[in-house]
Amino acid sequence: MRRAAIERLLPAAYQRAAGPGSVLGALLDVMEALHAPDEAVLAEVDALFAPYRTPDGFVAYLTRWVAMDHVVAAPRTDAPLPLPVGRLRDLVAHGALLARWRGTPYGMRTALELATGVTGFGLDEPADRPFHVVVRVPPAAVDQLAVITRIVEAEKPAAVTVEIVTGPAATDAQPQPGGTGGPATGVAEVRAVGRAHVPSPVPRDQP
Repeated sequence: MRRAAIERLLPAAYQRAAGPGSVLGALLDVMEALHAPDEAVLAEVDALFAPYRTPDGFVAYLTRWVAMDHVVAAPRTDAPLPLPVGRLRDLVAHGALLARWRGTPYGMRTALELATGVTGFGLDEPADRPFHVVVRVPPAAVDQLAVITRIVEAEKPAAVTVEIVTGPAATDAQPQPGGTGGPATGVAEVRAVGRAHVPSPVPRDQP
């Protein structure tokens, strides 16, 4: 807030006393200087909540807003991030999409690919083990098993048990929103959402 604007809020007697070189005038100059940093932040406050514009140190906080804070879970607040900040930005940017598809193979695969930067995750449901899912981690992501485990535990349905194994997936095709694998029927071409590219599920035709 500029000094002139502050001065106009004062009673008339104080305004007359706030001339150049006066004590009150000096105080008004100090008030203007104190307001300047806060006003600079407020002028661009929307940038704090934009995934790709917010400062690096604020990205981890934004994961709480979209229920993805399990990805950065750490025993100490000063612990280093478990993945590059760019991938965290992608997770925040796709938070609404991930929330919509949470508990589905599509949602789990998308969260894993965004967090690790690796494609080729496989999700299998063994016929002899109902309510059990085997998550196959591609070789390029085996060094991120801690993050993968946290994501799988958070994205899977509560009634389902899970097993995480390393090795190539049975197929590189994207799953249908309601299935675990197979050809990409019902999945559109890859499109851009934010700065990461994810497959977009297409609603099935109604009977």
